[in-house]
Amino acid sequence: MIVPLVLAGGSGTRLWPLSRELYPKQLIDIYNENTLLQNTLLRLRGMDDLAAPVVVCNEVHRFMTAEQLQQIGIEPHCIILEPVGRNTAPAIALAAVKLLEKGDDPVMLVLPADHVIEDIGLFHEKISQGNDLAADGFLITFGIVPSSPETGYGYIKKGLKINGPSQACEIECFVEKPDEKHARQYLDSGAYCWNSGMFMFKASVIIRELEKFAPETLACCQQAIASGIQDLDFLRVDKDSFGRATSDSIDYAVMEKTAKGVMISLDAGWNDLGSFDALWQTGGKDGHRNVLKGDVLTQDVTDSYIHAESRLVAAVGLEKFVIVETSDAILVSPRDRVQDVKKIVLQLKAKKREESVTHRMVYRPWGNYETIDCSLRYQVKRITVKPGAKLSLQKHYHRAEHWTVVSGTGLVTKGDREILLQENESTYIPLGTVHRLENPGTIPLELIEVQSGSYLGEDDIVRLDDVYGRKKK
Repeated sequence: MIVPLVLAGGSGTRLWPLSRELYPKQLIDIYNENTLLQNTLLRLRGMDDLAAPVVVCNEVHRFMTAEQLQQIGIEPHCIILEPVGRNTAPAIALAAVKLLEKGDDPVMLVLPADHVIEDIGLFHEKISQGNDLAADGFLITFGIVPSSPETGYGYIKKGLKINGPSQACEIECFVEKPDEKHARQYLDSGAYCWNSGMFMFKASVIIRELEKFAPETLACCQQAIASGIQDLDFLRVDKDSFGRATSDSIDYAVMEKTAKGVMISLDAGWNDLGSFDALWQTGGKDGHRNVLKGDVLTQDVTDSYIHAESRLVAAVGLEKFVIVETSDAILVSPRDRVQDVKKIVLQLKAKKREESVTHRMVYRPWGNYETIDCSLRYQVKRITVKPGAKLSLQKHYHRAEHWTVVSGTGLVTKGDREILLQENESTYIPLGTVHRLENPGTIPLELIEVQSGSYLGEDDIVRLDDVYGRKKK
């Protein structure tokens, strides 16, 4: 039995402003109508001997992750929440420990949640080959047949071929991201593959190799699972135990040291969508080799990626450029400089700018809200509540709120009263009043909220009751 392990952490800083800390690239539909997380699991459909997946994600992304799995009809084995980021070795260790709890020993198929693979049939074939090798005790990594001298990927050098139909080979060595000269040499030699970050191995085998090469990390993860608690659909691992684990990739912790490593070459139209140049490479192009998304007009523009979300974007006389527009930020960069977008994110974080963390549209387990306008003592939001959902029972110390229903029906708890609001009806929530909003209807509830007061931060929320288990915030 194969258990997919989807690694859905990370923040995707090189895809800012589309990707933000609280809404990262794996949760965005930047490639097709599904998100990258959804595509990761959808491309496995049709395979035999496939069990329910395990998903490891950041704690703050838990509700969006669970909802996106539900949207595509996937019931996970479990969703493991990382309280802090610790790279791939601890994440894989958590999943392996969890899977071995009941005495089973499945083959784990480790998949980052941000890849594109075009040839699904070939991908399935390679997974089947990997499953046979993993059952024999090997640790398999999938090496991507390189198509260009990429400097943004690590490389793996092929060793001796292994007998059998898989055309797998031993791993001679792992190579860090090279400069352009060495990348060209690797490509021309035919002896190297890109390191994809996809793996297959039995849970017991990776545990034994972690015991050998990273025993302290494994011990921390074992304790984190043992002291974890089940919270709704999520497994919350113990923060203190997991926080003591060394932040290492599985390549460095195990694969570079093990004698059991094997590489299977994969040439299936793979891309990790790690930059806007990657989005240009994989996107559908017009007659001038431009990838255009949204309301875009161009004149004498070639080989460019232009993405407009909330307004018209017009460009003249550009070649090999990237322009990305969202409701609160615009990025302009030559295509060959997009790797440096993460430096802009570092500047935003240093200045404590909200644009590094979230969009104007903020997602919650009950729906979403978007900030329309704000000033020193007021803020206006558009709020959407999903059918049957409800916000927490709460109060504020520093602000009052005025709600006007635009569409749908809202049930409002205000103090010891309940009020049913229809379209174009409103209510006022004075400062300090205990209140709750819920949608008892079958269509989304949309309303406009006007906040006023001396402080309008999201941390001025005292939660008295919450169906989603969130604490005071």
